[in-house]
Amino acid sequence: MIEKITIIGMGLIGSSIARNVHQNKFAKEIVAADISEEVCQKVIALGISDYVTDDLARSVEEADLVILCVPVGAIDSVMSTIAPSLKEGAVLSDVGSVKGAVVESVTKHLPEHVDFVPAHPIAGTEFSGPEAGFAELFNGRWCIITPLPETSIKAVEVVTKMWEGCGSMVEIMGPRHHDLVLGITSHLPHLIAYTIVGTANDLEDDLKSEVIKFSASGFRDFTRIASSDPTMWRDVFLNNKEAVLEVLQRFTEDLTALQRAIRKGDGDYLYDKFHDTRAIRKAIIDQGQA
Repeated sequence: MIEKITIIGMGLIGSSIARNVHQNKFAKEIVAADISEEVCQKVIALGISDYVTDDLARSVEEADLVILCVPVGAIDSVMSTIAPSLKEGAVLSDVGSVKGAVVESVTKHLPEHVDFVPAHPIAGTEFSGPEAGFAELFNGRWCIITPLPETSIKAVEVVTKMWEGCGSMVEIMGPRHHDLVLGITSHLPHLIAYTIVGTANDLEDDLKSEVIKFSASGFRDFTRIASSDPTMWRDVFLNNKEAVLEVLQRFTEDLTALQRAIRKGDGDYLYDKFHDTRAIRKAIIDQGQA
């Protein structure tokens, strides 16, 4: 148990962490911080923290562990606000879906007496806000930690124990490798979903109404992904340009090959491609991550 944990940003992830830390008694005191007064009032009503404030600098005073649960694009601003108030020996972490850009934003403000342990819990839903959180969100899910060369082992252990306490399985890798892997497994699928739903939205009104009316499970799954927090995903794509563009180029080449096979009536190519991709689905099911 640590004395004080501060969670900045009380959306789905932040509020789920607060619930879990409270449930598992990982910290003696839980401080919830958010710049939105409306969000703060919701957190107070939910009763998932010991103290709630919209004063970010004050929230981190004497905190042993601070977790940034804000959109990636807000990290720089938040860090400039809280950096002078971080105590000596504090451990700072985050939950961003992008690691390279977050490391850059944090380290330029990071005091020498504070350890930064970047992290990314691979868990979530299409819902947002403090009321959307639940303590079981991280059960059986991966959390990737991308420590820096100068990060102390003790700090990594603190963050690892917290995520394991939340029910997560922890994996350690480098920030750039993380961004490439997540570019394929998370960022590209969201980009495709936004595109497909956007295409449907641009159809003529009568055709669009029929698409909505007769939506099969595939299209419904795309609409679920495309209903995710627009601020968060805007920041993800702007801050992981290199990896997203790399995997998008590969995807475009594969899509062009499928287009060519359909045009030529190459059924063997289509069958082989569809057959091979079934193995990926089975592997995901076997991993318990579906």
